Amino acid sequence: MDEIIKTDKLSKSYRDVNAVDGVSLNVKKGEIYGFLGLNGAGKTTTIRMLLGMIRPTSGTSYLLGKKVDAGNHKIWENVGYLVETPYAYPELTVRDNLEIFRRLHNISDESSVDTVIDKLQLTIYQNRKSKNLSLVNAQRLGLAKAMLHNPKILILDEPINGLDPAGIVEIRKLLQDLSINKGVTVFISSHILGELAKLVNRIGIIHQGKLIQEVNANKLDQLLHKRLIVNAHNIEAVHKKLVEVGYCVGFTKDGNLELSEEKALKRPEEIANMLVRWGFPPSLLKIDVEDLESYFLRKIGMKGVKGI
Repeated sequence: MDEIIKTDKLSKSYRDVNAVDGVSLNVKKGEIYGFLGLNGAGKTTTIRMLLGMIRPTSGTSYLLGKKVDAGNHKIWENVGYLVETPYAYPELTVRDNLEIFRRLHNISDESSVDTVIDKLQLTIYQNRKSKNLSLVNAQRLGLAKAMLHNPKILILDEPINGLDPAGIVEIRKLLQDLSINKGVTVFISSHILGELAKLVNRIGIIHQGKLIQEVNANKLDQLLHKRLIVNAHNIEAVHKKLVEVGYCVGFTKDGNLELSEEKALKRPEEIANMLVRWGFPPSLLKIDVEDLESYFLRKIGMKGVKGI
């Protein structure tokens, strides 16, 4: 079975608001799927329906080929999740929280708590009450609970929120190891495209409840807008000369020239040589690539960002 997570026209409405509108997606075994959207785009509502926490208005979701509904309890033996703020018993230690979770889930392997504490680098905090944890370590505890029973599926809602750069790298390596070496399927939501792109195999973009694009992470670079930025003495004369030899040239907001045609992007050295021959040696000549956040904002139609 290739499709580990699947939704079919999944929708959720609250009065006149379509929080999720006909979302159909599928995630294969061992894949890390990034679910990207602004806050309020429908990410958490979709995840809550995937986990059976709320009922869809219409449509269906499946985990491991089984329909998600209130009566299908066996599914959750293979699913770990972290949704929004990690919950823990505040007066209990990290270890006690995990031990209670182990017993509630009938996990017979008593060493599983030690294993996950070590894996999430919580050893020095294991005897600290959860109410005294930093945001970073509270997030680690939440991930530890999600991973304690070695699930086949991990569903994580904004798991890198509040993590410092080192913590983000740790979680990225951990999830990649689970995916590559253990075949764990990971569904991870975020509003930070730059971080998702370093982690996931595929990205789905949701906006105003609709899934507007899916793209393989290794193809993202091909979708970014690129332009050649040029400046030189007597910019108006340079503009005129470049137009005369057949280039389509515009001006940036800060007064540089910009060329977006493939022939300019592939051979910027030819333009540099021409400027020198014309007596206008370039003071600036560089390829400018749209960043991933700008690409995301462009896709959802937000104006006023670089590259638009």
